[in-house]
Amino acid sequence: MSSSIVIIPTYNEIENIEAIIRAVFDLQKEFHVLIVDDNSPDKTGDCVRSLQEEFKGRLFLETRIEKSGLGTAYIHGFKWTIAKGYDYIFEMDADFSHTPSDLLRLLKACENGADLAVGSRYKKGVNVVNWPLHRVLLSYGASIYVKLITGMRVDDPTAGFVCYKRKVLEAIDLDSVRFVGYAFQIEMKFRAHLKHFKIEEVSIIFRDRVLGKSKMSSSIISEAIWGVFVMKMRSLFLKNKF
Repeated sequence: MSSSIVIIPTYNEIENIEAIIRAVFDLQKEFHVLIVDDNSPDKTGDCVRSLQEEFKGRLFLETRIEKSGLGTAYIHGFKWTIAKGYDYIFEMDADFSHTPSDLLRLLKACENGADLAVGSRYKKGVNVVNWPLHRVLLSYGASIYVKLITGMRVDDPTAGFVCYKRKVLEAIDLDSVRFVGYAFQIEMKFRAHLKHFKIEEVSIIFRDRVLGKSKMSSSIISEAIWGVFVMKMRSLFLKNKF
């Protein structure tokens, strides 16, 4: 059994799902893959099922009833992978904005001492391809804002390309994680930071999706802006419960 598993949450990713699965399985290191699909109307889940016989014992599918948010999809995946005994648990998007071969670099960082390795767009300047300028400014500005509010020394706190050692996820009360959108990524890093886990950033190049539609929305942005401030206040007043 592999000690490493990649969680990929999906909703209407039929254009990308088979290619991303094959790209992970083509790596020299053996990774398992868990797809957490929110009952995609475009039959993403059916495509995964059709591949499971080919990748028996390596490709897994958890289907949820409806679209319930990125954060809850990952929490579902975290609980599943912890129960199965994986040592290294990855988050990765289905749309090739994260380069599958960079999984090896994140894994190496954790094997060499990091408790949480972050695929960072901003560790070495701004490494984003095919994003419009306003979105780059929004994302980079959000990163600066989060660093100021939380005190974390993480250049890309909103990053969704991450490797966790199992002990990090076991130490976090996953049922108390509040955010469901992209602020979920900030909250998970912040909770790890408060527990004094070692967070290391690995510089990557982030490429905007070519196929499919972005899930970004104004409500997600609002959650990230206002939610981060509330999260910081809660951590100060509820230290024993955060």
